[in-house]
Amino acid sequence: MNKIKIAIAGSGGRMGKTLLESVLQSPDLVLHAALEHAASQHLGRDAGELVGSACGVHISNDVAVALQGADVLIDFTRPEGTLAHLAVCQKLGVNMVIGTTGFSAQQKAQLGAAAQHIGIVFAPNMSVGVNLTFKLLEMAAQVLSQGYDIEIIEAHHRHKIDAPSGTALGMGEVIAKTLGRDLAQCAVYGREGVTGERDPSTIGFATVRGGDIVGDHTVLFAGTGERIEITHKASSRATFALGALRAARFLQQSSAGMYDMQDVLGLK
Repeated sequence: MNKIKIAIAGSGGRMGKTLLESVLQSPDLVLHAALEHAASQHLGRDAGELVGSACGVHISNDVAVALQGADVLIDFTRPEGTLAHLAVCQKLGVNMVIGTTGFSAQQKAQLGAAAQHIGIVFAPNMSVGVNLTFKLLEMAAQVLSQGYDIEIIEAHHRHKIDAPSGTALGMGEVIAKTLGRDLAQCAVYGREGVTGERDPSTIGFATVRGGDIVGDHTVLFAGTGERIEITHKASSRATFALGALRAARFLQQSSAGMYDMQDVLGLK
């Protein structure tokens, strides 16, 4: 059996280490490269040492060299870094699994352009459970389209730098699309002071940051006399890593194009 050759961006970070561990434990995958930025204290180290035991792959910041011969790059870094990696992947024909959040509309367009040449799975959350939740939200929005106010509440650890989370925004986009609305026009990201009555066409977002919360998301459909809450709680980053590896396997069987986890899981 030919193993899938995986490269990991941001290998010294919290998510990177979880991905390293998951790849090294997967019999059908092999760690091909581990990347870090030029100022990282981990450069030159054996990547396996970050998660317990040496594996023979040393952490590098030379992206073009490290990705030679790789099948898939898994990237959970930041938009600027991901786009720099994207250019190299497109040139070398390396597929990408992208879990990075915080992209602008213009940056997303760059991902779409690259997907004409390589396979990309791009999703705000790689968790299988979260992506099932997206499907449940689509169903709920169809049934609760009238008479229900929609609020999205998310909580993450103190180190997260963007808000609302990409997952929360993804949930809002699923709901807005189902209801025929434009999230950019109907989203409300904060309330303070005398706000007046709630506009029933809006979708509200509330953000919590603190401690080591991995990721909690609740969508509230509040009607007259009842409310429906759909909640997903992540207790470990392993769920995101396992979803990303599932996406990498999917790309090995797919042609160039832009995919999301709904494609990976056959939910479309």
